[in-house]
Amino acid sequence: MAQTSLLVATLKQALKAQGKTYADVAQRLELSEASVKRLFSEQSFSLARLDQVCQLLGMEISDLVQQMSDQQKTRISGLSLEQEREIAADPELLLVTVCVLNHWSFAQILAYFTVSHTQCIRHLATLDRLRLIELQLNNRIKLRVAPNFTWQENGPIQRFFQENLAKEFFNSRFDQTQECLLVANAMLSKNSNGLFQRRLQQLIHEFDAVAADDRGLSFDERHGCTLVLAMRPWRYGLFDGMRRR
Repeated sequence: MAQTSLLVATLKQALKAQGKTYADVAQRLELSEASVKRLFSEQSFSLARLDQVCQLLGMEISDLVQQMSDQQKTRISGLSLEQEREIAADPELLLVTVCVLNHWSFAQILAYFTVSHTQCIRHLATLDRLRLIELQLNNRIKLRVAPNFTWQENGPIQRFFQENLAKEFFNSRFDQTQECLLVANAMLSKNSNGLFQRRLQQLIHEFDAVAADDRGLSFDERHGCTLVLAMRPWRYGLFDGMRRR
């Protein structure tokens, strides 16, 4: 699944580089534009359709795979524990990190937060040293993370958000238009549990794909959204006193 995500992300980059749109792909595949968007979000290309899109770009599937490989050599999929500790130890640096990972520009960070011009440059220089970004001329930010970039499991960044933001995040009735809270409970086998976890991972890929599509919109048309997916063997502690010993 990780390789599929990387290949589709590389395909989208190749389309953008040549100025091709979903409408162009739809015409080539003889599908509706909505169907093409679904192909990208669900990453459900057949080899035949992938070959057709590559032909639209004047390339072979092997060229696309090579481009993906070349990009991976210069991009990182994660940081070390020590590097994550450095970011987690400085809330302002963490703020800038989250912004750049969401494709904010230098000007947008300064416009929305109280980070000073000098401090922002210092934080960006730190992220450049950690190879998360390449800080370019005029403070332009080029991300160097792979599409499958993740924080260390139970690492400093994950623990920071769990310890500091969980209560704030769930301090809502989730009854507004752009809010949603779904809770389900069932008895599952280990195999079914594993299957559903893989489907949750697929949902994350779709969330990332939609976010990538929306980067073409103006900054004011987009709003920060956080998706939390969790699954674990668990039972209500409230009922423990009623259980037979």
